[in-house]
Amino acid sequence: MFFLLSMNPILIAAAVIPAIILLIKVYRADKLDKEPPSMLISLVLLGVASTFAAMITERIGSVILQAVPFDSARKYNFFMYFIVVACSEEGFKYLALYKRTWKSVSFNCQFDGVVYATFVSLGFALWENIQYVMMYGFSTALVRAVTAVPGHACFGVFMGTWYGLAKRYEGAGNRDAASVCKLVAFLLPTLLHGAYDYIATMESSAFSFTFIIFVAAMFILAYIMVVRMSKNDRYIDNPGADRF
Repeated sequence: MFFLLSMNPILIAAAVIPAIILLIKVYRADKLDKEPPSMLISLVLLGVASTFAAMITERIGSVILQAVPFDSARKYNFFMYFIVVACSEEGFKYLALYKRTWKSVSFNCQFDGVVYATFVSLGFALWENIQYVMMYGFSTALVRAVTAVPGHACFGVFMGTWYGLAKRYEGAGNRDAASVCKLVAFLLPTLLHGAYDYIATMESSAFSFTFIIFVAAMFILAYIMVVRMSKNDRYIDNPGADRF
């Protein structure tokens, strides 16, 4: 990380401030029982570490796909962004989230799942953003500040919503429902992530409009979910966990 010292401080700020702002927003939404700073810092760092793990699997996946004779660029992009990129990035984020938090005594409220998943996702986005800014400069930071960084936050919200619900179901003794929710906590953000990248790479005005609508809808829905989950937060050990 010493190379950061040689970077323009304005570029560093442009890369990290969007993620920090979103982290603060989610932290403040956690009203029932605040999480310990050590937990949150570790989740951000695990999110950063996830970028390196994802880079390895993405490179391997890219080499494999290049050996497959696809008859169109769209088919290649579909497998690249849904299977290789989205599964790698959301998979490693979910793995980091699960290993660090599932058995933690701090995970005692349903909304904690949203907080944890968003912190992991924004740790990932923060480091990814620094890499992009290093390569492409300030203009890229501005674009990513309103697209990719909030996008990762949204993926984290969807992951955390179902992850927190899974923990609540387990607290109520419903392990089957908890297992289903864990699966959804991985699959839903993976599908959204794949769709985000796939649509963004399509070079046409129709796809550009579709991308704007998709991103706007995802942001609005994620915001509504954060507000709702924060307002209706409850402790995990709740026998009424049969309702969302």
